[in-house]
Amino acid sequence: MLKKRIFHMIQIGDKRDLVSKYFDYFIVFVILLNLGVVIYDTFDSSVYYRNILDTIELVTLIIFVIEYVLRVWTADLLYPEDTSGQARLHFVLSFYGLIDLFTFLPYFMPFMFPSGVVAFRMLRVIRIFRLFKINKQYDAFNVITDVLNDKKNQIFSSVCLIFVMMIAASLCMYSLEHEAQPDVFCNAFSGLWWSVSTILTVGYGDIYPITFAGKVMAILLAFLGVGLVAIPTGIISAGFVEQYTKIKNLAEYQEEVNVSFITLDVDKRSNWCNQIIRELNMPKGLLLIAIRRRNDVVIPNGNTEILPGDKLILCAESVHQKDQIRLKEVRIKEKSDWIGKQIMELDISRQSIIVMIRRKGHVIIPHGDTTIRHNDLVILYEKRAH
Repeated sequence: MLKKRIFHMIQIGDKRDLVSKYFDYFIVFVILLNLGVVIYDTFDSSVYYRNILDTIELVTLIIFVIEYVLRVWTADLLYPEDTSGQARLHFVLSFYGLIDLFTFLPYFMPFMFPSGVVAFRMLRVIRIFRLFKINKQYDAFNVITDVLNDKKNQIFSSVCLIFVMMIAASLCMYSLEHEAQPDVFCNAFSGLWWSVSTILTVGYGDIYPITFAGKVMAILLAFLGVGLVAIPTGIISAGFVEQYTKIKNLAEYQEEVNVSFITLDVDKRSNWCNQIIRELNMPKGLLLIAIRRRNDVVIPNGNTEILPGDKLILCAESVHQKDQIRLKEVRIKEKSDWIGKQIMELDISRQSIIVMIRRKGHVIIPHGDTTIRHNDLVILYEKRAH
């Protein structure tokens, strides 16, 4: 019980768990305090407060060490599908596990290896990784990765377009300026450096055209650069607006409740009526565990046929799997963006599937063209990786 309580405490805080919530606040305060010491350490006046600064840094680093040890100790609860040793190794080698390690390891390495003290002091530059610990404490920062993941194809296309323009501009500028400035535009790479600084609107001014044709091309490329750079910026900005609009709509116009089991009444109009269970197109991880048939309970197998009047009891697989399975009931309220849209048109994650809809006492097994209506209770199957 103690281990499980500590695990829930050191994970991202549940607003309903005050201990976990205040632990998050405490860790963020410690991180900011430690970074404040690192920044102030670059000022000349810091020499007058050296003892205080060193004490604060040591105390905060000890807190980081304790937190890291607790995370390693409870890793088997984070990765329940692994053995105890595999879970700890999994965490240590994970991205945030390495971040946690690097936040304090460079500080102690000179004490363990005195002969390499100069080199290890240089390694303390990676203390900036502590900023990632703040990112880990707040799920809201994951909006950034969600946006980049959703828009990755558009961003990749725009970056490819910019890259093609850079290569073309570098070769053209090299051919126009090489004879006039052989020492400046000595090869295509020189032209590439110029095109990068121009298209990205940096304009260092260390390389620039002097011929008339080169200047004309530079003017055209500068205008094109402003437009090209705005493309990925606009894509990401639009992605942020869409993501926050989606979050707002879910919060204001739809009500989500996590469920473990759902029941489905089968009538003659149901798509599953008279179907054999092994032929059902059911999402992976969603299990049919029992059938109530009149006064009997049937434990189904692959050859069991679903009959009119059956009440199906379904559940999600245990969360003690590599991929967590969740079922959610989503009540569609007035003004929800989902109202009037077909399921195929909904902007939902690829990891989410609508498995059924409760509407005025009836249960609907949805298709892609099923339209969502006001006050529908949508059963959403969601698969979340660790």
